Amino acid sequence: MAPQIDELIQKIRELEEELEVEFRTKREQFQFIIEEKRVRFAEEAARQQRRLKTGFFRYLAESRPLNVLTAPVIYAGFIPFLLLDLFLLIYQAVCFPIYEIPKVKRAEYLVFDREDLPYLNIIEKLNCFYCSYGNGLAAYFREIAARTEQYWCPIKHARRIRAAHDRYPRFFEYGDAESYRKGLERLRKEFDKGNGIKQEGKKAQKDT
Repeated sequence: MAPQIDELIQKIRELEEELEVEFRTKREQFQFIIEEKRVRFAEEAARQQRRLKTGFFRYLAESRPLNVLTAPVIYAGFIPFLLLDLFLLIYQAVCFPIYEIPKVKRAEYLVFDREDLPYLNIIEKLNCFYCSYGNGLAAYFREIAARTEQYWCPIKHARRIRAAHDRYPRFFEYGDAESYRKGLERLRKEFDKGNGIKQEGKKAQKDT
């Protein structure tokens, strides 16, 4: 990879780290700690948040009728989500050991902690669980697909693509046949370098 690209990737990592530090500083004002994956608020902070909780029946009464009517359509997504989750489990178990690709840790992408928020009612917590599952599963799927692409076809597109995954910058340039042929086997073994930005963010999160 060109030194300029390596340098830009390193700058992005540093900016991501700075952003995580700012997030951590912002979170400290809400007085909570994480114990065994559960969030615990200070007693006074929890009391203040409970005062802002909207009751179950009031929440339903104040909801837009169309929001209520479309809820079954939204939650029907649970079925394809579960099927995708099962497929990814089987796919990784069968294929990644053969390709010698490190498995993606599901628990790092599917995080469910919003149910610990005192100001959410049961419906809001269910909504948050669903959103956490859907978006976490999408990120989990994306990383599995990215590792697969890094192994089988690590070539950039001729046209710019929107929201490329973290491994994409390390791919070979479109049309650079020589680099592709010479470097494919090397890149297939560099999975620890492909998403350095994400790893930096996770490290910072663990330090909180």
